[in-house]
Formats: sequence, structure tokens, C-alpha cells
Amino acid sequence: QVQLVESGGGLVQPGGSLTLSCVVSGSIFSILAMGWYRQAPGKQRELVASITSGGSRNYADSVKGRFTISRDNAKKAMFLQMINLKPEDAAVYYCNRPGPLLFYWGQGTQVTVSS
Repeated sequence: QVQLVESGGGLVQPGGSLTLSCVVSGSIFSILAMGWYRQAPGKQRELVASITSGGSRNYADSVKGRFTISRDNAKKAMFLQMINLKPEDAAVYYCNRPGPLLFYWGQGTQVTVSS
């Protein structure tokens, strides 16, 4: 069974930066497209960035130019570098496949953007 473990969240001031990490158990990571989602209180979970097995990237308009998704297949890990963070970026961030078939969700990592 694939397990997803996110880390790297925290409290940052507006304009600050964070890098999130996602480690995926199982041997199939290198062939999977993967994505980063976020869910703010009272809002639906949304996909903000995705990356194919070959490294092609897509971003939601709200994060384009500020977030960078990357992966390290040897480490079965994926990353989300976030710069120029805004209060509206505050959410719990999760990694998973970009759909439609999803793994069980991990616990996520909280990102708080506040002065």
C-alpha cells in the first residue's frame, strides 16, 4: 500500500518562502504523475501543481510564477518550493496523484502565512 508523508510546513510572513516535501512509499513512484493539493478552512481541496513522470509541470493560475514543483525519483520524493507567499496561500498542503485515481491521503502539512 502506498503511503504519502508530507513535511516542511510552518509559519511564514507574507513574502516569505517555504519548501514542502513529500515522500512516497512503494516502488512505482518513478512512473507516476504526482501533484500538490491544498485545502484552506471552509474551502474545497484544490490541485495547485502537478508533475508527470517525465518532468512536465502544470500550475494553478493562483500560484504560477511563485511555486515550483519538482521530484527526485531516486529518493521517491517530490517537492514544492514556494516563494512570495501570500495570506491566501495558507492551507494544509497534501501530495497525491493528480487524479482521477487517488491514493489514501496523508496527514498533510500546515502552511500559515501571517505577519
